[in-house]
Amino acid sequence: MAKIAALGAYVYQALLALGLLIAVSNLLPAPDYVAYSLFVSIAQFADIACFQWIRAACSRFYPGPDGESEERERGLIVTQFIGSAVLCVLGVVAATLFDVPLWLALAGAATAILQGSGELHLTMLRFRQQFSLFSWLQGARASILAAATLAGAAIGGDLTHTVAGVLAGNLIYFISACVLSRHILPWSRAWDGTAARRNLVYGGVSAGASVAGVLAPLGLKSIFVSVLGPATAAGPLLALDLLQRPFGMIITSLQAVRYPELVARFDQEGDSGAIRMELGRYYALLTGFALIGAAGMIALLDGATRAVVPLALQHSFLETAPAIMLVALLRALTHTLLSTPAHLQRRLPAIVGLAVLDCILTCAGALLAAAVFPGSGAAIAAGAAGGAAMAAGFGAFMLRRQPFVMPWQPVLLSGAALALSWLSASWFAGDLLLSTSVALACALALGAAPLFTLVRWIAR
Repeated sequence: MAKIAALGAYVYQALLALGLLIAVSNLLPAPDYVAYSLFVSIAQFADIACFQWIRAACSRFYPGPDGESEERERGLIVTQFIGSAVLCVLGVVAATLFDVPLWLALAGAATAILQGSGELHLTMLRFRQQFSLFSWLQGARASILAAATLAGAAIGGDLTHTVAGVLAGNLIYFISACVLSRHILPWSRAWDGTAARRNLVYGGVSAGASVAGVLAPLGLKSIFVSVLGPATAAGPLLALDLLQRPFGMIITSLQAVRYPELVARFDQEGDSGAIRMELGRYYALLTGFALIGAAGMIALLDGATRAVVPLALQHSFLETAPAIMLVALLRALTHTLLSTPAHLQRRLPAIVGLAVLDCILTCAGALLAAAVFPGSGAAIAAGAAGGAAMAAGFGAFMLRRQPFVMPWQPVLLSGAALALSWLSASWFAGDLLLSTSVALACALALGAAPLFTLVRWIAR
Protein backbone atom coordinates (compact mmCIF):
# COMPACT_ATOMS: atom_id res chain seq x y z
CA MET A 1 0.00 0.00 0.00
CA ALA A 2 2.96 2.32 0.54
CA LYS A 3 3.64 2.24 -3.21
CA ILE A 4 0.01 3.05 -4.00
CA ALA A 5 0.30 6.01 -1.60
CA ALA A 6 3.42 7.15 -3.48
CA LEU A 7 1.46 7.14 -6.75
CA GLY A 8 -1.25 9.18 -5.04
CA ALA A 9 1.36 11.70 -3.89
CA TYR A 10 2.49 12.22 -7.48
CA VAL A 11 -1.08 12.82 -8.64
CA TYR A 12 -1.68 15.24 -5.74
CA GLN A 13 1.48 17.17 -6.57
CA ALA A 14 0.54 17.47 -10.26
CA LEU A 15 -2.98 18.69 -9.54
CA LEU A 16 -1.79 21.18 -6.92
CA ALA A 17 0.84 22.58 -9.30
CA LEU A 18 -1.81 23.16 -11.96
CA GLY A 19 -4.10 24.88 -9.45
CA LEU A 20 -1.23 27.03 -8.18
CA LEU A 21 -0.51 28.37 -11.68
CA ILE A 22 -4.16 29.32 -12.15
CA ALA A 23 -4.38 31.00 -8.73
CA VAL A 24 -1.14 33.00 -9.06
CA SER A 25 -2.13 34.17 -12.54
CA ASN A 26 -5.27 35.68 -11.02
CA LEU A 27 -3.49 37.27 -8.03
CA LEU A 28 -0.67 39.02 -9.91
CA PRO A 29 -0.86 41.76 -12.55
CA ALA A 30 0.02 40.49 -16.02
CA PRO A 31 3.61 41.89 -16.10
CA ASP A 32 4.38 40.45 -12.65
CA TYR A 33 2.94 37.08 -13.61
CA VAL A 34 5.11 36.98 -16.74
CA ALA A 35 8.16 37.79 -14.58
CA TYR A 36 7.13 35.11 -12.04
CA SER A 37 6.72 32.53 -14.82
CA LEU A 38 10.16 33.36 -16.18
CA PHE A 39 11.64 33.19 -12.66
CA VAL A 40 10.19 29.71 -12.10
CA SER A 41 11.35 28.48 -15.53
CA ILE A 42 14.90 29.77 -15.07
CA ALA A 43 15.14 28.31 -11.56
CA GLN A 44 13.97 24.93 -12.90
CA PHE A 45 16.51 25.10 -15.71
CA ALA A 46 19.29 25.90 -13.22
CA ASP A 47 18.15 22.96 -11.10
CA ILE A 48 18.35 20.60 -14.09
CA ALA A 49 21.66 22.02 -15.32
CA CYS A 50 23.38 21.79 -11.93
CA PHE A 51 21.80 18.80 -10.18
CA GLN A 52 20.11 16.47 -12.69
CA TRP A 53 23.33 14.51 -13.21
CA ILE A 54 23.53 13.78 -9.46
CA ARG A 55 19.92 12.57 -9.37
CA ALA A 56 20.57 10.35 -12.38
CA ALA A 57 23.63 8.78 -10.74
CA CYS A 58 21.70 8.39 -7.48
CA SER A 59 18.89 6.54 -9.29
CA ARG A 60 21.38 3.97 -10.57
CA PHE A 61 23.94 3.51 -7.79
CA TYR A 62 22.23 4.41 -4.49
CA PRO A 63 22.00 2.68 -2.08
CA GLY A 64 24.00 -0.16 -3.66
CA PRO A 65 24.13 -3.84 -2.70
CA ASP A 66 25.18 -3.43 0.96
CA GLY A 67 25.48 -1.02 3.89
CA GLU A 68 29.06 -0.05 3.10
CA SER A 69 28.21 0.95 -0.47
CA GLU A 70 25.22 2.94 0.76
CA GLU A 71 27.35 4.98 3.17
CA ARG A 72 29.91 5.62 0.44
CA GLU A 73 27.28 6.66 -2.09
CA ARG A 74 25.56 8.94 0.43
CA GLY A 75 28.84 10.70 1.15
CA LEU A 76 29.53 11.10 -2.57
CA ILE A 77 26.06 12.50 -3.20
CA VAL A 78 26.38 15.08 -0.43
CA THR A 79 29.84 16.20 -1.56
CA GLN A 80 28.88 16.40 -5.23
CA PHE A 81 25.72 18.31 -4.40
CA ILE A 82 27.69 20.90 -2.41
CA GLY A 83 30.11 21.33 -5.33
CA SER A 84 27.26 21.78 -7.81
CA ALA A 85 25.57 24.25 -5.46
CA VAL A 86 28.71 26.38 -5.49
CA LEU A 87 28.63 26.41 -9.30
CA CYS A 88 24.97 27.39 -9.17
CA VAL A 89 25.81 30.39 -6.98
CA LEU A 90 28.58 31.39 -9.41
CA GLY A 91 25.88 31.50 -12.11
CA VAL A 92 24.54 34.59 -10.36
CA VAL A 93 27.49 36.53 -11.79
CA ALA A 94 26.53 35.48 -15.32
CA ALA A 95 22.90 36.44 -14.69
CA THR A 96 23.84 39.97 -13.63
CA LEU A 97 25.66 40.44 -16.95
CA PHE A 98 22.26 40.17 -18.66
CA ASP A 99 20.83 42.98 -16.51
CA VAL A 100 19.05 40.64 -14.11
CA PRO A 101 18.69 42.38 -10.71
CA LEU A 102 21.14 40.97 -8.15
CA TRP A 103 18.42 40.17 -5.62
CA LEU A 104 16.43 38.23 -8.24
CA ALA A 105 19.49 36.30 -9.41
CA LEU A 106 20.37 35.36 -5.82
CA ALA A 107 16.77 34.34 -5.16
CA GLY A 108 16.80 32.19 -8.32
CA ALA A 109 20.03 30.46 -7.30
CA ALA A 110 18.74 29.83 -3.77
CA THR A 111 15.47 28.45 -5.15
CA ALA A 112 17.31 26.16 -7.57
CA ILE A 113 19.56 24.84 -4.78
CA LEU A 114 16.67 24.25 -2.37
CA GLN A 115 14.55 22.61 -5.07
CA GLY A 116 17.49 20.50 -6.19
CA SER A 117 18.15 19.36 -2.64
CA GLY A 118 14.48 18.48 -2.17
CA GLU A 119 14.32 16.44 -5.39
CA LEU A 120 17.57 14.66 -4.56
CA HIS A 121 16.42 13.90 -1.03
CA LEU A 122 13.17 12.41 -2.31
CA THR A 123 15.08 10.39 -4.91
CA MET A 124 17.28 8.90 -2.19
CA LEU A 125 14.22 7.97 -0.14
CA ARG A 126 12.60 6.28 -3.15
CA PHE A 127 15.66 4.25 -4.02
CA ARG A 128 16.05 3.30 -0.38
CA GLN A 129 12.41 2.16 -0.76
CA GLN A 130 11.18 4.33 2.12
CA PHE A 131 7.88 4.89 0.33
CA SER A 132 5.81 5.82 3.39
CA LEU A 133 8.05 8.75 4.34
CA PHE A 134 8.50 9.62 0.66
CA SER A 135 4.73 9.87 0.12
CA TRP A 136 4.25 12.04 3.19
CA LEU A 137 7.10 14.39 2.27
CA GLN A 138 6.06 14.58 -1.39
CA GLY A 139 2.57 15.69 -0.40
CA ALA A 140 3.84 18.02 2.33
CA ARG A 141 6.31 19.63 -0.06
CA ALA A 142 3.61 20.39 -2.64
CA SER A 143 1.30 21.78 0.06
CA ILE A 144 3.96 23.95 1.75
CA LEU A 145 5.22 25.42 -1.53
CA ALA A 146 1.71 26.15 -2.77
CA ALA A 147 0.62 27.75 0.51
CA ALA A 148 3.76 29.90 0.84
CA THR A 149 3.66 31.04 -2.80
CA LEU A 150 -0.03 31.92 -2.60
CA ALA A 151 0.53 33.76 0.68
CA GLY A 152 3.28 35.88 -0.87
CA ALA A 153 1.20 36.66 -3.94
CA ALA A 154 -1.89 37.50 -1.86
CA ILE A 155 -0.07 39.69 0.68
CA GLY A 156 1.99 41.77 -1.74
CA GLY A 157 0.40 41.21 -5.12
CA ASP A 158 3.76 41.66 -6.84
CA LEU A 159 6.82 39.70 -7.98
CA THR A 160 8.95 40.46 -4.91
CA HIS A 161 6.49 39.05 -2.39
CA THR A 162 5.68 36.04 -4.58
CA VAL A 163 9.38 35.15 -4.94
CA ALA A 164 9.77 35.58 -1.19
CA GLY A 165 6.91 33.11 -0.73
CA VAL A 166 8.61 30.61 -3.06
CA LEU A 167 11.86 30.89 -1.10
CA ALA A 168 10.12 30.61 2.27
CA GLY A 169 8.23 27.50 1.18
CA ASN A 170 11.36 25.79 -0.08
CA LEU A 171 13.27 26.67 3.10
CA ILE A 172 10.48 25.43 5.40
CA TYR A 173 10.32 22.15 3.50
CA PHE A 174 14.12 21.76 3.50
CA ILE A 175 14.30 22.09 7.30
CA SER A 176 11.33 19.78 7.83
CA ALA A 177 12.74 17.08 5.53
CA CYS A 178 16.15 17.17 7.23
CA VAL A 179 14.59 16.79 10.68
CA LEU A 180 12.19 14.00 9.72
CA SER A 181 14.78 11.89 7.87
CA ARG A 182 17.83 12.46 10.06
CA HIS A 183 17.81 8.85 11.30
CA ILE A 184 17.03 7.29 7.92
CA LEU A 185 19.59 9.28 5.89
CA PRO A 186 22.35 10.17 8.36
CA TRP A 187 25.26 12.37 7.38
CA SER A 188 28.20 10.59 5.73
CA ARG A 189 31.70 11.82 4.84
CA ALA A 190 32.75 8.77 2.82
CA TRP A 191 34.60 9.40 -0.44
CA ASP A 192 35.72 7.22 -3.32
CA GLY A 193 37.43 8.87 -6.27
CA THR A 194 36.66 6.04 -8.69
CA ALA A 195 32.98 6.03 -7.75
CA ALA A 196 32.90 9.84 -8.01
CA ARG A 197 34.17 9.69 -11.61
CA ARG A 198 31.66 6.93 -12.38
CA ASN A 199 28.83 9.10 -11.04
CA LEU A 200 29.99 12.07 -13.08
CA VAL A 201 30.19 10.10 -16.33
CA TYR A 202 26.94 8.18 -15.92
CA GLY A 203 25.05 11.15 -14.50
CA GLY A 204 26.34 13.48 -17.20
CA VAL A 205 25.29 11.13 -20.00
CA SER A 206 21.85 10.56 -18.45
CA ALA A 207 21.36 14.29 -18.00
CA GLY A 208 22.35 14.78 -21.65
CA ALA A 209 19.70 12.26 -22.66
CA SER A 210 17.15 14.24 -20.63
CA VAL A 211 18.13 17.43 -22.47
CA ALA A 212 17.70 15.64 -25.82
CA GLY A 213 14.26 14.54 -24.68
CA VAL A 214 13.27 18.15 -24.01
CA LEU A 215 14.53 19.33 -27.41
CA ALA A 216 12.07 17.21 -29.44
CA PRO A 217 8.88 19.04 -28.38
CA LEU A 218 10.70 22.37 -28.77
CA GLY A 219 11.64 21.33 -32.31
CA LEU A 220 8.06 20.29 -33.09
CA LYS A 221 6.75 23.64 -31.85
CA SER A 222 9.21 25.47 -34.10
CA ILE A 223 8.12 23.37 -37.10
CA PHE A 224 4.42 24.00 -36.49
CA VAL A 225 4.97 27.76 -36.12
CA SER A 226 7.24 28.10 -39.16
CA VAL A 227 4.98 26.04 -41.43
CA LEU A 228 1.51 27.07 -40.24
CA GLY A 229 2.15 30.53 -38.84
CA PRO A 230 1.63 31.64 -35.23
CA ALA A 231 -2.15 31.89 -35.39
CA THR A 232 -2.84 28.48 -36.95
CA ALA A 233 -0.12 26.78 -34.92
CA ALA A 234 -1.72 27.78 -31.60
CA GLY A 235 -3.99 24.72 -31.58
CA PRO A 236 -1.24 22.11 -32.19
CA LEU A 237 1.02 23.86 -29.66
CA LEU A 238 -1.72 23.72 -27.06
CA ALA A 239 -2.13 20.01 -27.81
CA LEU A 240 1.60 19.51 -27.31
CA ASP A 241 1.52 21.34 -23.98
CA LEU A 242 -1.53 19.51 -22.63
CA LEU A 243 -1.24 15.95 -23.93
CA GLN A 244 2.36 15.31 -22.88
CA ARG A 245 1.59 15.88 -19.20
CA PRO A 246 -0.67 12.86 -18.50
CA PHE A 247 1.82 10.38 -19.93
CA GLY A 248 4.68 12.05 -18.10
CA MET A 249 2.78 11.74 -14.83
CA ILE A 250 1.78 8.09 -15.47
CA ILE A 251 5.22 6.89 -16.53
CA THR A 252 7.22 8.95 -14.01
CA SER A 253 5.11 7.92 -11.03
CA LEU A 254 5.15 4.22 -11.94
CA GLN A 255 8.90 4.31 -12.52
CA ALA A 256 9.33 6.04 -9.18
CA VAL A 257 7.76 3.19 -7.22
CA ARG A 258 9.00 0.17 -9.22
CA TYR A 259 12.41 1.04 -10.68
CA PRO A 260 14.31 1.37 -7.35
CA GLU A 261 13.56 -2.24 -6.39
CA LEU A 262 14.47 -3.40 -9.88
CA VAL A 263 17.87 -1.69 -9.76
CA ALA A 264 18.64 -3.10 -6.30
CA ARG A 265 17.72 -6.64 -7.31
CA PHE A 266 19.64 -6.43 -10.59
CA ASP A 267 22.81 -5.35 -8.74
CA GLN A 268 22.39 -8.14 -6.19
CA GLU A 269 21.18 -11.03 -8.38
CA GLY A 270 22.38 -10.23 -11.89
CA ASP A 271 20.65 -12.00 -14.78
CA SER A 272 18.51 -14.40 -12.74
CA GLY A 273 15.15 -15.94 -13.54
CA ALA A 274 13.51 -13.74 -10.91
CA ILE A 275 14.97 -10.59 -12.49
CA ARG A 276 13.62 -11.62 -15.88
CA MET A 277 10.16 -11.97 -14.37
CA GLU A 278 10.41 -8.58 -12.60
CA LEU A 279 11.61 -6.89 -15.78
CA GLY A 280 8.64 -8.29 -17.68
CA ARG A 281 6.21 -7.07 -15.04
CA TYR A 282 7.86 -3.65 -15.00
CA TYR A 283 7.50 -3.36 -18.77
CA ALA A 284 3.89 -4.55 -18.59
CA LEU A 285 3.10 -2.00 -15.86
CA LEU A 286 4.43 0.97 -17.81
CA THR A 287 2.96 -0.15 -21.14
CA GLY A 288 -0.41 -1.23 -19.75
CA PHE A 289 -1.05 1.91 -17.73
CA ALA A 290 0.06 4.14 -20.62
CA LEU A 291 -2.27 2.35 -23.07
CA ILE A 292 -5.23 2.47 -20.67
CA GLY A 293 -4.57 6.18 -20.06
CA ALA A 294 -4.46 6.78 -23.82
CA ALA A 295 -7.76 4.92 -24.27
CA GLY A 296 -9.44 7.15 -21.69
CA MET A 297 -7.95 10.30 -23.22
CA ILE A 298 -9.17 9.40 -26.72
CA ALA A 299 -12.65 8.69 -25.37
CA LEU A 300 -12.88 12.05 -23.59
CA LEU A 301 -10.87 14.14 -26.07
CA ASP A 302 -13.76 15.60 -28.09
CA GLY A 303 -15.84 16.56 -25.07
CA ALA A 304 -12.88 17.95 -23.13
CA THR A 305 -11.84 20.02 -26.16
CA ARG A 306 -15.27 21.65 -26.39
CA ALA A 307 -15.21 22.35 -22.64
CA VAL A 308 -11.73 23.84 -22.09
CA VAL A 309 -10.16 24.76 -25.46
CA PRO A 310 -10.97 28.23 -26.84
CA LEU A 311 -13.47 28.08 -29.69
CA ALA A 312 -11.03 29.58 -32.20
CA LEU A 313 -8.50 26.80 -31.55
CA GLN A 314 -10.82 23.81 -31.33
CA HIS A 315 -10.64 22.77 -35.00
CA SER A 316 -6.84 22.80 -35.27
CA PHE A 317 -6.55 21.25 -31.81
CA LEU A 318 -8.81 18.29 -32.64
CA GLU A 319 -7.18 17.89 -36.05
CA THR A 320 -3.75 17.28 -34.54
CA ALA A 321 -4.46 16.03 -31.00
CA PRO A 322 -4.81 12.26 -31.70
CA ALA A 323 -1.47 12.04 -33.51
CA ILE A 324 0.22 14.29 -30.93
CA MET A 325 -1.15 12.04 -28.19
CA LEU A 326 0.45 9.09 -29.99
CA VAL A 327 3.74 11.00 -30.15
CA ALA A 328 3.58 11.65 -26.41
CA LEU A 329 2.77 7.99 -25.68
CA LEU A 330 5.60 6.62 -27.83
CA ARG A 331 8.19 9.09 -26.55
CA ALA A 332 7.29 8.48 -22.91
CA LEU A 333 7.81 4.74 -23.37
CA THR A 334 10.98 5.23 -25.43
CA HIS A 335 12.71 7.40 -22.84
CA THR A 336 11.60 5.43 -19.77
CA LEU A 337 10.85 1.81 -20.66
CA LEU A 338 12.94 1.06 -23.75
CA SER A 339 16.14 2.51 -22.29
CA THR A 340 15.93 0.29 -19.18
CA PRO A 341 18.46 -2.37 -20.29
CA ALA A 342 20.98 0.33 -21.19
CA HIS A 343 20.60 1.94 -17.77
CA LEU A 344 20.85 -1.35 -15.88
CA GLN A 345 23.95 -2.40 -17.81
CA ARG A 346 25.35 1.15 -17.85
CA ARG A 347 25.67 1.25 -21.65
CA LEU A 348 26.22 4.99 -21.91
CA PRO A 349 26.33 5.31 -25.73
CA ALA A 350 23.00 3.46 -25.99
CA ILE A 351 21.37 5.75 -23.38
CA VAL A 352 22.23 9.00 -25.12
CA GLY A 353 22.00 7.47 -28.61
CA LEU A 354 18.37 6.41 -28.17
CA ALA A 355 17.40 9.86 -26.83
CA VAL A 356 19.15 11.68 -29.69
CA LEU A 357 17.70 9.29 -32.28
CA ASP A 358 14.19 9.86 -30.92
CA CYS A 359 14.64 13.62 -31.11
CA ILE A 360 16.02 13.50 -34.67
CA LEU A 361 13.48 11.03 -36.09
CA THR A 362 10.47 12.73 -34.47
CA CYS A 363 11.42 16.13 -35.88
CA ALA A 364 12.54 14.66 -39.23
CA GLY A 365 9.19 12.93 -39.65
CA ALA A 366 7.39 16.21 -39.02
CA LEU A 367 9.62 18.07 -41.49
CA LEU A 368 9.15 15.42 -44.17
CA ALA A 369 5.37 15.53 -43.77
CA ALA A 370 5.44 19.33 -43.92
CA ALA A 371 7.35 19.17 -47.21
CA VAL A 372 5.01 16.59 -48.77
CA PHE A 373 1.78 18.10 -47.40
CA PRO A 374 2.48 21.82 -46.98
CA GLY A 375 0.14 23.70 -44.69
CA SER A 376 -1.38 20.60 -43.08
CA GLY A 377 -1.11 20.46 -39.30
CA ALA A 378 -2.56 16.94 -39.22
CA ALA A 379 0.14 15.75 -41.63
CA ILE A 380 2.90 17.28 -39.53
CA ALA A 381 1.55 15.60 -36.39
CA ALA A 382 1.23 12.26 -38.24
CA GLY A 383 4.80 12.59 -39.55
CA ALA A 384 6.06 13.24 -36.02
CA ALA A 385 4.20 10.14 -34.83
CA GLY A 386 5.82 8.10 -37.59
CA GLY A 387 9.27 9.30 -36.59
CA ALA A 388 8.58 8.59 -32.92
CA ALA A 389 7.39 5.09 -33.89
CA MET A 390 10.64 4.43 -35.77
CA ALA A 391 12.66 5.47 -32.71
CA ALA A 392 10.48 3.25 -30.52
CA GLY A 393 11.13 0.33 -32.89
CA PHE A 394 14.88 0.79 -32.46
CA GLY A 395 14.41 0.99 -28.70
CA ALA A 396 12.34 -2.20 -28.72
CA PHE A 397 15.27 -3.93 -30.41
CA MET A 398 17.48 -2.73 -27.53
CA LEU A 399 15.25 -4.59 -25.05
CA ARG A 400 16.80 -7.83 -26.30
CA ARG A 401 20.09 -6.83 -24.65
CA GLN A 402 18.61 -7.92 -21.32
CA PRO A 403 16.37 -11.05 -21.31
CA PHE A 404 12.92 -10.72 -19.74
CA VAL A 405 9.69 -12.69 -19.42
CA MET A 406 6.73 -10.58 -20.53
CA PRO A 407 3.19 -11.20 -19.18
CA TRP A 408 1.37 -10.31 -22.39
CA GLN A 409 -2.28 -10.60 -21.33
CA PRO A 410 -2.65 -7.21 -19.55
CA VAL A 411 -0.67 -5.48 -22.30
CA LEU A 412 -2.76 -6.96 -25.13
CA LEU A 413 -6.04 -6.15 -23.36
CA SER A 414 -4.86 -2.59 -22.74
CA GLY A 415 -3.87 -2.25 -26.39
CA ALA A 416 -7.30 -3.56 -27.45
CA ALA A 417 -8.94 -1.00 -25.16
CA LEU A 418 -7.03 1.80 -26.91
CA ALA A 419 -7.73 0.45 -30.42
CA LEU A 420 -11.48 0.04 -29.87
CA SER A 421 -11.78 3.36 -28.06
CA TRP A 422 -10.03 5.11 -30.96
CA LEU A 423 -12.17 3.33 -33.59
CA SER A 424 -15.38 4.13 -31.70
CA ALA A 425 -14.48 7.81 -31.39
CA SER A 426 -13.82 7.89 -35.17
CA TRP A 427 -16.92 5.93 -36.23
CA PHE A 428 -19.34 8.08 -34.25
CA ALA A 429 -17.45 11.36 -34.63
CA GLY A 430 -20.57 13.25 -35.67
CA ASP A 431 -22.39 12.55 -32.39
CA LEU A 432 -20.51 13.78 -29.32
CA LEU A 433 -22.59 11.94 -26.72
CA LEU A 434 -22.64 8.64 -28.64
CA SER A 435 -18.95 8.67 -29.56
CA THR A 436 -17.87 9.55 -26.02
CA SER A 437 -20.16 6.96 -24.44
CA VAL A 438 -19.18 4.08 -26.75
CA ALA A 439 -15.46 4.88 -26.67
CA LEU A 440 -15.47 5.23 -22.88
CA ALA A 441 -17.43 1.98 -22.52
CA CYS A 442 -14.83 0.16 -24.65
CA ALA A 443 -12.00 1.63 -22.59
CA LEU A 444 -13.64 0.59 -19.32
CA ALA A 445 -14.79 -2.85 -20.47
CA LEU A 446 -11.41 -3.92 -21.84
CA GLY A 447 -9.23 -1.90 -19.48
CA ALA A 448 -10.78 -2.87 -16.14
CA ALA A 449 -9.28 -6.39 -15.89
CA PRO A 450 -5.69 -5.42 -16.82
CA LEU A 451 -5.95 -2.34 -14.60
CA PHE A 452 -6.87 -4.49 -11.61
CA THR A 453 -3.96 -6.85 -12.35
CA LEU A 454 -1.47 -4.01 -12.73
CA VAL A 455 -2.56 -2.27 -9.52
CA ARG A 456 -2.19 -5.58 -7.68
CA TRP A 457 1.37 -5.88 -8.97
CA ILE A 458 2.21 -2.41 -7.68
CA ALA A 459 0.87 -3.13 -4.22
CA ARG A 460 2.69 -6.45 -3.78
